[in-house]
Amino acid sequence: MTTEKQQTVSSAQPPAELQWLQRLVGDWTQEGEAVMEPGKPPVKITGTETVRAFGDAWIVSEGKAQTHDGQHIIMLGYNPQKRRFVGTFVDSGTPHLWVYDGSLAGDTLTLESEGPSMADDGTMATYRDVIEIVSDDHWVLRSLMPGDDGTWTEFMAMHQYRKK
Repeated sequence: MTTEKQQTVSSAQPPAELQWLQRLVGDWTQEGEAVMEPGKPPVKITGTETVRAFGDAWIVSEGKAQTHDGQHIIMLGYNPQKRRFVGTFVDSGTPHLWVYDGSLAGDTLTLESEGPSMADDGTMATYRDVIEIVSDDHWVLRSLMPGDDGTWTEFMAMHQYRKK
């Protein structure tokens, strides 16, 4: 038996932030470039990304690079109490669990996280991943880190194109 309160909740429109995340759901091909080692030129990366809804409040994105052995899983949701996006990122090439905290401005989601420094000296550094929806069939994930002067520098850009 369903109560009146349950009917009201289930028929309510999800928050705009959750609707935004749902726009990423689908099967995607990816192509981009990433700096894999400091001081080395960027490498081209191609692969696939599958994004699925996980209940009403989350998405799970699983990516596999075809040009190297990399795989990753991203889980993203929106916490209405904090009014912040939250999530995690894991990559098959590192044992670190990246914890996201972020905000949405228009079609751009900016996620902050902390992880091992690219200097590979045992220190931690702040990173920023930015997801921008370009169109219903194209989005971009950019990864940035701050330089010594505090200016954010992009070290990876992956374009996602919806499979037809």
